[in-house]
Amino acid sequence: MRTLEWDSTAQRLKMIDQRILPSKLEFISLDTYQSVSQAIKDMAVRGAPAIGVSAAFGMVLAAQQSAANDVEGMRKNLRQAAEVLGASRPTAVNLSWALKRMLGVADLPFTSTQELCAALLDEAQHMADDDVELNRKMAAYGAALIDDGDTIIHHCNTGALATVDWGTALGVIRMAHEQGKHIHVLVDETRPRLQGARLTAWELTQYGIPYDIITDNAAGYFLRSGQVNKVFYGGDRVARNGDVANKIGSYMLALAANANHVPVYSVVPTSTIDMELASGDEIPIEERDQDEVLNIQFRNEPATPQGASARNPAFDVTPHELLSGLVTEKGVVYPPFEIQLAKIMQES
Repeated sequence: MRTLEWDSTAQRLKMIDQRILPSKLEFISLDTYQSVSQAIKDMAVRGAPAIGVSAAFGMVLAAQQSAANDVEGMRKNLRQAAEVLGASRPTAVNLSWALKRMLGVADLPFTSTQELCAALLDEAQHMADDDVELNRKMAAYGAALIDDGDTIIHHCNTGALATVDWGTALGVIRMAHEQGKHIHVLVDETRPRLQGARLTAWELTQYGIPYDIITDNAAGYFLRSGQVNKVFYGGDRVARNGDVANKIGSYMLALAANANHVPVYSVVPTSTIDMELASGDEIPIEERDQDEVLNIQFRNEPATPQGASARNPAFDVTPHELLSGLVTEKGVVYPPFEIQLAKIMQES
């Protein structure tokens, strides 16, 4: 099944509610662009590729909601919707990429609002289908980096749930498994929202891939003791020099892997590469509600003192020099990243 898809009968967006996995597999239906924006904020849908495609369908809903009687009036409504959707999660560049693409379609010459609506839906559907195909291509390139018998540390969730289907870094691991390679995955919990323990472990269970959940701060132990062969994770935005913004904790994982001579790969579609940013220092980092950190329990009691405060950045930036390569649908990109990324983006 797809993480999200257009319900053509009800004319609305249907998606898996990732907030309640792994205990329940349920779908929610969204019929306004505002509800899509809220679903992105609340992380009912998450993962840069899935966020981008969700926003594209959000623009379709915005067109359907529009009360405009002419094309120019609908374009104005779409630009307003794009501002709301674009503010949902600032770090994932796929969000702005998708919105720009949809606005580009809206700027084409149309004779009626109905024609514009149809074109937007067609474009969003193409983006969803393309995402699945690109992920399969990345998986094939990345799986070639995995050897039979490898133990891999994976951070956050980058599987089918983070995309329309198949996945990025976890898609690579899944492909290697389906090729018959005997692999084992060490799954970082990925605090504070536990996307690794909740979502990645759930997906690996479905695929029949052996795994163990580890605490985030145990990764260094396994790396230093020689029990890890490779590290794979995704990315929410890549600067043109190869710096990668990914789920918080990725930087520390890359530092520990680099210190122990274990290769680190970020798996990203070219839509995640932002050539307008010179380095990761320019990537906006989302800081989420402190309650995600503070609302934890120990022995059924609050684990933090009453009145405590917390900081909760959702992402960090891994400098490009800590990365062994970037896996894209165009192939594996190796250093010097700035030169090689410019080549594949020009081809794209």
